Amino acid sequence: MSADTVDRTGGPEGSDGTGGAHGAGEAGGSAAARKREQHGWYFYDFACSVYSTSVLTVFLGPYLTSIAKAAADAEGFVHPLGIPVRAGSVFAYAVSISVVLAVLVMPLAGAVADRTGCKKPLLAVAAYLGSAATAGMFFLNGDRYLLGAGLLIVANASLSVSMMLYNAYLPQIAGPEERDRVSSRGWAFGYTSGAFVLVLNLVLYSGHESFGISEGTAVRICLASAGVWWGAFTLVPLRRLRDRRVRQADPAAGRVGAGWRQLIATLKDMRRHPLTLSFLLAYLVYNDGIQTVISQASIYGSEELELDQTTLITAILLVQVLAVAGALGLGRLAQRFGAKRTILGSLGAWTVTIGAGYFLPAGSPVWFYFLASAIGLVLGGSQALSRSLFSHLVPRGKEAEYFSAYELSDRGMSWLGPLVFGLTYQLTGSYRDAIVSLVIFFAVGFVLLLRVPVRRAVEAAGNPVPTRI
Repeated sequence: MSADTVDRTGGPEGSDGTGGAHGAGEAGGSAAARKREQHGWYFYDFACSVYSTSVLTVFLGPYLTSIAKAAADAEGFVHPLGIPVRAGSVFAYAVSISVVLAVLVMPLAGAVADRTGCKKPLLAVAAYLGSAATAGMFFLNGDRYLLGAGLLIVANASLSVSMMLYNAYLPQIAGPEERDRVSSRGWAFGYTSGAFVLVLNLVLYSGHESFGISEGTAVRICLASAGVWWGAFTLVPLRRLRDRRVRQADPAAGRVGAGWRQLIATLKDMRRHPLTLSFLLAYLVYNDGIQTVISQASIYGSEELELDQTTLITAILLVQVLAVAGALGLGRLAQRFGAKRTILGSLGAWTVTIGAGYFLPAGSPVWFYFLASAIGLVLGGSQALSRSLFSHLVPRGKEAEYFSAYELSDRGMSWLGPLVFGLTYQLTGSYRDAIVSLVIFFAVGFVLLLRVPVRRAVEAAGNPVPTRI
């Protein structure tokens, strides 16, 4: 347990300003103040989701690969630090390195944030480091593949750290009964901005000749504009969110070494909350399946279903649009049936959807659009409700530390699903077998989540139990 005493409202020690439940009182003494913070919180999803959609999912992978190929030798290899690397692997390796970097930084940032109570300055540093790296992708041309890989590593790791800090605000700005709704709205804001900017990007990209620019320049503008958007809209949460003061029992708590000691203490402390860890394990499994479907769907569509790039990009846009409705819709269902039951229902829908994807006929965009629609409807809701459910399982005063573990589960283990996908294809030579192999993640995740007694887990974390969870 942390030795720090947390003063949530600036009042006397141990007072939350309301005498009420954890979460509702933490956002301030009035409903208006809480709503203001919630609206500001939504806008960080609105700011950074453009990077995930336009940069990571659509444009950067193919463009960075073409840059690396331009720098490759006759055998198709580049040689960073004298190490031979196949040009087509540069993007994948850069993403992997960014995950490792994020895994190293997130727990430390979370521990420091909880020790000092200064989440917002850390959020600002991570957000603007990521947005600056993304904006710098405008200069990615010629054979500058190392520049592109470096910017990708910085931007992707920064996104992970900033999202951990952003998620840690949820228990402080929303009461137990409203957390599912608030979390779902955050996801909806993110998918809305991702879809809107992707439409603008596709207009520029597809009509680059009419704008008098080359295809490469159009891509670089799309990449850089995501960084500018990220930085501009980050101003909203930075103005509206507020930090809670922390009274430190240890004067050396803010030092870097103390941060690492706090990380070790956090890992030990998590063993005292086995039900929270059980949920994290379930989330790790089924979320790995979700992330793998997102990253590999375009490969399945192009290689197995023989669909063109326009169809694939349009399908991604369809996912973004429907994910807004899905996040809000599942949020409403959670208010009626509880977050756990709604997530379990979404995992069942994921299983059916992936199973149906196995039977899609090649060369038929219509059926692929149906698959994309089904994914979109369950994507946002399953992620949003997982976040809000976890927020109930976090011991008070340890939000950033525990959400760093949550973010590690989200991003730090994202290699397992692609590995299963790749090995299945390698052994069978069929992308259909590879895509259907991902069903195991949703099935196992369903069973693990089903076994978690969430009400008892909330009580064990020392939090009030919502009416429906």
